[in-house]
Amino acid sequence: MSESLNADLNQPADMDTAGMEWQASPSPTVWRKRLDLLDGEYSRVTSVVRYDPASAFHAHDHPQGEEILVLKGTFSDEHGDYPAGTFLLNPQGFRHAPFSDAGCIIFVKLCQFPGKGRDHVAIDTNAADWQAAAPGVERITLYESTDYPESIALLRLSAGVQLPLALVGPDAAPRGLEMFVVSGSLLYGETRLDAGAWLRRPKGLTQSFVARADTTLYIKRNHLAA
Repeated sequence: MSESLNADLNQPADMDTAGMEWQASPSPTVWRKRLDLLDGEYSRVTSVVRYDPASAFHAHDHPQGEEILVLKGTFSDEHGDYPAGTFLLNPQGFRHAPFSDAGCIIFVKLCQFPGKGRDHVAIDTNAADWQAAAPGVERITLYESTDYPESIALLRLSAGVQLPLALVGPDAAPRGLEMFVVSGSLLYGETRLDAGAWLRRPKGLTQSFVARADTTLYIKRNHLAA
């Protein structure tokens, strides 16, 4: 029987990775916390993944692409070394043998980027310029293309600032939204989203969160609906 987790993309989903246990992967030195999984081990999946020091994964293809945001440490493959803050989009057909000498933690999405025309993307957000997006909110665009529907960005909110619905609400994300708290903390009523929290909404957010501290968010929009 195939595994699945939060597999109905038309339904909201919330996961707090900080409180989850690490689970084994096909590599004995690589561990994961899965957030959504549509149909078994080698299908569409969103995870937080930990590489132990001196760990490696066998060489493999990505027939429907891969997206990575390095959260801690340095992630590597034969193409380069990618420190925390690096965003990667490995397009359909990309092949590599990932490893980490010192260990790392990454946010990763598999089998969600079909399309042979996509460019390979590697952005060191530590060196990128943040652009004003709203009062107290800055943005780094990680991926946008007129040929594909999704939009991916990092948002940085100053403490006390409200997350603008103009950026994440139904008008901005009519085809769905995912949000992952990279650092800091958000609050809505008594609901807190601290570092490691992930949520998915099929038509964007309908409530606005307030940053409890300086906060960095990964935001992906308009990728859930067919």
